[in-house]
Amino acid sequence: MAQQITPNLWFNNNAKEAVDFYLSVFKDAKVLRTDYYTEVGEDVTGHKKGDVLTIEFELLGTRFIAINAGPEFNFNPSVSFSIECKDQENIDYYWERLSSVPESEQCGWLQDKYGLSWQIVPEDLAVMLKNGTQEQQRRVTEAFMPMKKLIIADLKKAYEDR
Repeated sequence: MAQQITPNLWFNNNAKEAVDFYLSVFKDAKVLRTDYYTEVGEDVTGHKKGDVLTIEFELLGTRFIAINAGPEFNFNPSVSFSIECKDQENIDYYWERLSSVPESEQCGWLQDKYGLSWQIVPEDLAVMLKNGTQEQQRRVTEAFMPMKKLIIADLKKAYEDR
């Protein structure tokens, strides 16, 4: 089934820069389409004919649209994108490339240099929380709550009560 919901991300006149950054971070990422401003609305938007209007791009099989707009709106942590990682190496890879605001890091959440929030989580975490006993779920939750970047070995240790 084709993706039916596409996140639209409002950037402050730096959509192309942001998309180029995400393309450098995510393997197999690609631009699908770029649209440009026409002379319509130049007096309202401040953009000139030929400036980038939107960029449709794909990260890990998910389509996004970057809107090249202005300072009217900003990202906030109430919306985030979750990346499920198969191993610690994968978690470390995304964490090192995306985390840009250390004070916003908590429980696997980070914020990138554009203000977009991401959750970098191990695939195993959902399995532990879904399949574990109440006691295992409690121990895993207690383990990940104080973490910034999630450490799979520590989560497994909590799950197995070691």
